[in-house]
Amino acid sequence: MTLGSDQPHPLGDTSAGTRRSGSVPLVLAVAAAVVAAAVGFMWLGRVQAQPYILGLLALLAMIGLFALFAFAAGIVRFADRSVDDPITRSIGDSSPEGIVVVDAHGRVVYSNRAYQALTGAERAEEARPVERVFVGNPEVSEAVFRLLKASRERRRQQEEVRVIAPDGVSGRWLRMRVRPLGESKKDQDFSVWSIADITRDRERQEGVFQDLQQVIEYLDHAPTGFFSANPSGTIPYVNATLAHWLDYDLAEIGSGGLKLTDIVSGDGAALLTGIVPAPGEVKTEVFDLDLRTRSGKTLPVRIYHKLAFGADGASGASRSIVINRARDERVDPQRAAEVRFMRFFDHTPMAIATVDKSGSVVRANARFAKLAQTLSVEALRGKSIRAILSERDGDELSETIARAAEGQGDIKPVEALLAGPKERWGEFFVTGVESDERDAEAAIIYLLETTERRALVNQVNQAQKMEMVGQLAGGMAHDFNNVLSAIMMANDFLLSAHKPTDPSFQDIMQIKQNATRAASLVRQLLAFSRRQTLRPQVLDPGDALSDLTMLLRRLIGEKVKLATVHSRDLWPVKVDVSQFEQVIVNLAVNARDAMPDGGTLTVRTANIDAQEAERFSYKGMPAADYVLIEVSDTGTGIPAEIVDKIFEPFFSTKEVGKGTGLGLSTVYGIIKQTGGFIYVFSEEGKGTSFRIFLPRHVPEPETAADGAATDTPKDKRPTDLTGQGTILLVEDEDGLRSLNARGLRSRGYTVVEAANGVEAIEVLEAQNGKIDLVVSDVVMPEMDGPTLLKEMRSRNPTLKVIFVSGYAEDAFEKSLPANEQFAFLPKPFTLSQLVAQVKDTIAKA
Repeated sequence: MTLGSDQPHPLGDTSAGTRRSGSVPLVLAVAAAVVAAAVGFMWLGRVQAQPYILGLLALLAMIGLFALFAFAAGIVRFADRSVDDPITRSIGDSSPEGIVVVDAHGRVVYSNRAYQALTGAERAEEARPVERVFVGNPEVSEAVFRLLKASRERRRQQEEVRVIAPDGVSGRWLRMRVRPLGESKKDQDFSVWSIADITRDRERQEGVFQDLQQVIEYLDHAPTGFFSANPSGTIPYVNATLAHWLDYDLAEIGSGGLKLTDIVSGDGAALLTGIVPAPGEVKTEVFDLDLRTRSGKTLPVRIYHKLAFGADGASGASRSIVINRARDERVDPQRAAEVRFMRFFDHTPMAIATVDKSGSVVRANARFAKLAQTLSVEALRGKSIRAILSERDGDELSETIARAAEGQGDIKPVEALLAGPKERWGEFFVTGVESDERDAEAAIIYLLETTERRALVNQVNQAQKMEMVGQLAGGMAHDFNNVLSAIMMANDFLLSAHKPTDPSFQDIMQIKQNATRAASLVRQLLAFSRRQTLRPQVLDPGDALSDLTMLLRRLIGEKVKLATVHSRDLWPVKVDVSQFEQVIVNLAVNARDAMPDGGTLTVRTANIDAQEAERFSYKGMPAADYVLIEVSDTGTGIPAEIVDKIFEPFFSTKEVGKGTGLGLSTVYGIIKQTGGFIYVFSEEGKGTSFRIFLPRHVPEPETAADGAATDTPKDKRPTDLTGQGTILLVEDEDGLRSLNARGLRSRGYTVVEAANGVEAIEVLEAQNGKIDLVVSDVVMPEMDGPTLLKEMRSRNPTLKVIFVSGYAEDAFEKSLPANEQFAFLPKPFTLSQLVAQVKDTIAKA
């Protein structure tokens, strides 16, 4: 045991640099005295020695009791020999940092001389914990609080604080650290605090910072421009000189809102990015470029572009020096001409490169590097020109370069497929260069990308082909409609003359059903040619699709699951209901055939506003409000090479006899004639999705002067189809005209016939205008229907007219004067449809 000082719970006397140790002779002397007393008591005898023994025991008991009280009061305690090591103490005392050790209760158990000097303690007993030393300094209190929290949580923490002197001006910087010492054993936790004076280090840092500020100030106002660019192309720093040249605000540039593409004209930015070096290399490139000012003007400059790369080859921030070359034009005209040529070479919209006799690139401009899809011009140098082409077209270009190197002129340009994931085409113009053996350049290559031109040519050719096929299909459909009209009219006469009990009645009904089926095929041809007659009406697409659900389930079968996802509050659309249903049915049937082993057919609807439509950026679709109808399947998908052909007529991937090839072309024609758009997205093996965009219908106020009369709804058609009046029937097909006239006469009308428009005018004049109604074909020789209408209206403005045609109503409506009123009856039609339309039109008179 050792006696303690005023310090509670001390580890040692820090004032005396020696270590307290026990006395071996004293221990031996105490032991010898006890042994001698015991021997003496033995000589005296038990009776004589008993008082002396009791006295000795009482003395020892008093000494023990005193030791217990002294240990409890802390006056006497057992010394910790492991801590009270002279080597450890000498290390702590020689440290330049102030060190203090505190226990879990915040009591100081050790402090070195440096700590005592920093905290103003003259002796070890006067050392105070850190929080008590700076208790009156509010600027340090927050940092000390965080350190105390870290000490309680037994983790490391560091803070740097400034301690102001009493004069309020001077002061010093201190770095405070805390860390746990030893293992955590309840109240035996110790924390080591260290305090270091870092005032000189701070002063040196401030000096360096001031020097850096002076350097930045010099760079900002240097007569040369400076800028730095990140690998992403963002410019974090531009000096004031370059900002002034470019007419930018320094604060605006510092916010990171400027990019290389904002200040470099044309494709020049490609020259400054994407340089491919070796890992750890530092490269400096020199470029003569044009910078673009804020107002859009050009500034000719020379750029010394320095770029460093890490060990992994990743590029860091570049640093560039910019020299204004506009001033050189006045000083050195020859040098200015060279610089001007390089500027034109790098900024021309024409891709230019020079190659040697083997076809390797010697020099290229930025536009050429961009079309070659390389990272930079530097990456192209020494690279074979064949590397930017597809393998199939490389030989032709190599032969052309060889002819140019031999001095041949008038070389035909070569159009080749460029390499890359997407289909891109380029046209190469090759010109020889007069040079000797020492020159590496043998030919100049000019490259124009022709991808868009080829796509446009293909689109025009496709449109012309579709138009020719459409005209053919429309003409055939028109002629078929005339034939079918005659068949259906004659069939109606036979049905009216035969009772259901007649043996031939079933044959007549079979003729009617086949005629109706033929009329449906003709409608598909007209839909493909976009000349069908539409009867659009406003409807809710969600309701219309819900009505089709049962039909679709029967069509797709049990293997295919039907899922419908309809958005709420769908906008109305104006479409022909039957044609709209035909579109959905055709797409559903195609989806079913693409899922022979089963799958899911999903029909989804949604409102697409103009902003969302603009974000889609679908080709040919303007920004407007649409209703989206998406029909998706999980089938086999469409191969990429034929996805652009699926809307062509008579194109089919099905087996012979299992498809007409008109299904998707009919869908395309109906959607286009309705004013909508359709797009296909397919991935082979994963499925296909058709997206239909129908224009949102916005109701308009109805006016009395309607352009064309619409059909009377079926539920409001008169049941009595007989009538009276004189009808002028104009039809160039003799057989059809005869049947129509017969049918009208059978219903009580007086019919006057004319084979064409000229005869109709003569008949009208012969009747002195006493004609109640004109039923006329549209397409006729000598004078067509619209021309006939104009002539008749000039003679009788109130004359009622019904046009009949196998073409769509809007196919000839454009050639009529504005606000002309007429009725329209599409071919083929039955006798009941004809007489019902006639009676409705006469009744409106």
